[in-house]
Amino acid sequence: MAEKEAKVNESEESEEEKVNPEEEEEVKEMVVLDVDALDVDLNHGRIAKIENLDALTRVETLCLRWNLIKKIENLASLTNLIELDLYDNQIVELENLDQLVNLEQLDVSFNRLRKIQGLDRLKKLKKLYLCSNKISRIENLDKLDNLQLLELGDNRIRMIENLSKLTKLRELYLGKNKIKKIENISSLTHLSIFSIQSNRITKVEGLESLVELDQLYLSHNGIDALGAGLNKNVNLSTLDLAGNRIVSLDGMEKLEDLEDLWMNDNNVSDWHEIEKLTHMKKLTTLYMERNPIEVDNADYRRKLKLALPTLTQIDATMCR
Repeated sequence: MAEKEAKVNESEESEEEKVNPEEEEEVKEMVVLDVDALDVDLNHGRIAKIENLDALTRVETLCLRWNLIKKIENLASLTNLIELDLYDNQIVELENLDQLVNLEQLDVSFNRLRKIQGLDRLKKLKKLYLCSNKISRIENLDKLDNLQLLELGDNRIRMIENLSKLTKLRELYLGKNKIKKIENISSLTHLSIFSIQSNRITKVEGLESLVELDQLYLSHNGIDALGAGLNKNVNLSTLDLAGNRIVSLDGMEKLEDLEDLWMNDNNVSDWHEIEKLTHMKKLTTLYMERNPIEVDNADYRRKLKLALPTLTQIDATMCR
């Protein structure tokens, strides 16, 4: 069976990586008219190759979204570049970026990358977007010690690892991967936003040192209880636990500053569980739809509002 699945996956990938003959015929040469431009936007240009940019010695932002580019090349002269956007192309490797020493933001999302590499010289990089590729491992990021945002959602990552040197990281996005455990993030003490939605998490753990955490997204995993996993995250204002298997609201006793709580699509059936939220005096938004307490009760909204008078929004509807 494993061999059969492997063959199916190989077939899918080969189909995905085939180039449409029509695209090959319609590709265009890159042409830049204003050599003094600071911002160059060449989106949707059907460009197949990065070229003819040597004169852009002043450019700070280069946007090449939605093209047909297969290789990162011919950028060495753009030493003043601060932002490079290569979103939605056909790039298979991170390469030829060493000369972009002033780069602060790099987006190579929606490409065909399989490995994180070639970034060691980008010492000033603050934001790195690599979502929707085929990356299987978090690696080769140790030199990016000024990184503040890392987006690796929708890849093939199975383990959180090799992030200990990124101590300035403020936002980490790992949604839609194959991660089973929250681990190896204890050094990320300045993390404000952590998203690990749509993975294979069954236990809330490993968050003790993230005392500055403001937003936590854990929806669509396999969590059935919170335990003591959030006891140290007292600064949380947004907590997303939608689409899990949670029955009890135990484990939120310390979350007095919570403003948004998304608990829809869980298994809460006892109305006494709502009483466990009454200490949240700042709670304004609560999603509880598609829990048994909503499905089986016509007075669901009224009862929630009576129990939690600070609410201004229940599910997607504002309170009257």
